[in-house]
Amino acid sequence: YVAHFKKINTMSTRHLARTIALQTLYEWDFNEASHPDAKNFLEYNKSQFGPGLEDGDFSVRLVEGVLKHQKELDPTIEKYAPEWPLDKITVVDRNVLRIGIFELEHCSDIPPRVAINEAIELGKTFGGESSGRFINGVLGSIYKDLLKEGKIVDEEEDPSHSANASQTLSTKGRDKPDGAKKKEESDPPAGEKEPTEEKTLDKATS
Repeated sequence: YVAHFKKINTMSTRHLARTIALQTLYEWDFNEASHPDAKNFLEYNKSQFGPGLEDGDFSVRLVEGVLKHQKELDPTIEKYAPEWPLDKITVVDRNVLRIGIFELEHCSDIPPRVAINEAIELGKTFGGESSGRFINGVLGSIYKDLLKEGKIVDEEEDPSHSANASQTLSTKGRDKPDGAKKKEESDPPAGEKEPTEEKTLDKATS
């Protein structure tokens, strides 16, 4: 495993680190655990899912950053997804958003579009059917406001990417988070199942 991880590129390494951070925050949130417990979860998850991973403590940075800034991150989620109370958003989506917002607001070394795209991929992989679109909508709106306020810089200057970027960051047609409903929404049609809350994330470590 060590030899394998030394060969993978930085993007793959950081994607795995984000996955481990999400797994850790999921367990911490689901179990309503303490901050010290989260650090124990992280150590366990790194040993199980990333043996030999050399991420420069990126997963640690994400977990500790989310825990440190949670009181700022959660109100931001509530501000940009006002239709759904925080506790009605699934554990997966909630923590993907926390990671994404933390990267946007506190990780100037990470291009904003990379942070958003990575969060969307986490949502698609571990969330429900509409998680990716919901996360895209929320983070896209935050991104645009941070850009207007001059708090972040869009390093994308290649016109050939403009159409794709616009589509990625579009907030139109934002979906609801899986497992949550607007008050005025009706139940799904008969025979249509609500998407499951998560796919493979464990709820607790053994």
